[in-house]
Amino acid sequence: MVKVLHRYSEAFRRSVVAEVERVAILFSRRPLLNGVNFSSIYSWVKQYGGPDSQTRTVRVEMPDEPNRIKELEKQKRALESALAQAHMKIILLESTVEVLEEKAGIRPKKKTDTPSSSEPTTKDSV
Repeated sequence: MVKVLHRYSEAFRRSVVAEVERVAILFSRRPLLNGVNFSSIYSWVKQYGGPDSQTRTVRVEMPDEPNRIKELEKQKRALESALAQAHMKIILLESTVEVLEEKAGIRPKKKTDTPSSSEPTTKDSV
């Protein structure tokens, strides 16, 4: 495979930088700008751009990335909600057992002798 070396004129580089600055292009909206690699454009903006472009953050992302991020955030919220509901159910069941123990005056035999989730664990209880 032959490696192709692209050499761009300074005028071309400056025109690309001017377009980036003028339109404030979000690179995810366009495939390679004029067929130029993103890292090349980034270095040209640093080299030829004005003072505003020196501090500008350029974010390069895949076209489907924003949708994927929203989908993952939605999934995260659903999992957090399910975890909170499960935790509330555990607390409710442990409280119910405690109330039944107080009313009956006995401690029911458990399969495991683990502390409840609301009780802190110490080295002595292990």
